[in-house]
Amino acid sequence: MLLGALVVFLIANLFPIVDLGVQGQHNSTTLFGSILTLWREGRQLVAMLVLFTTLLFPLVELLALLALLLSSRAGPSARLWRLVQALRPWGMVEVFMLGVVVSLVKLSHSAQLLPGPALWAFAVLTVLQVVIVSFDPRPFWGEPDEKKP
Repeated sequence: MLLGALVVFLIANLFPIVDLGVQGQHNSTTLFGSILTLWREGRQLVAMLVLFTTLLFPLVELLALLALLLSSRAGPSARLWRLVQALRPWGMVEVFMLGVVVSLVKLSHSAQLLPGPALWAFAVLTVLQVVIVSFDPRPFWGEPDEKKP
């Protein structure tokens, strides 16, 4: 599931999110393109927030989980696990996805909208992240589960 999430993450960030058509004019962009547009329009704080919460933190979390998975035979890395736990609340792909869906519903009355591959990839990524986050690797390391006394 983790490798699938990484592939979907790449698709979500390399392809357009949505194609917006208004009065014969069509425009589409990627997530990074949206971040650059925010930056150019003088909204640097918002651009940085979007960059970190929807791109960097989720990517670092997925890569840290992959490194943790690959190093599991040599023994768990407490530093990597702490990094994953620290980044988890800051990766807000699901909040981004909710914002995009709300925006699309509001815009659907005044513009033509065609969902791009990235929108579907973000939806799949959201589901995969929920499944991945719900997995507790400590039993594989021989550590007791926190939920059990």
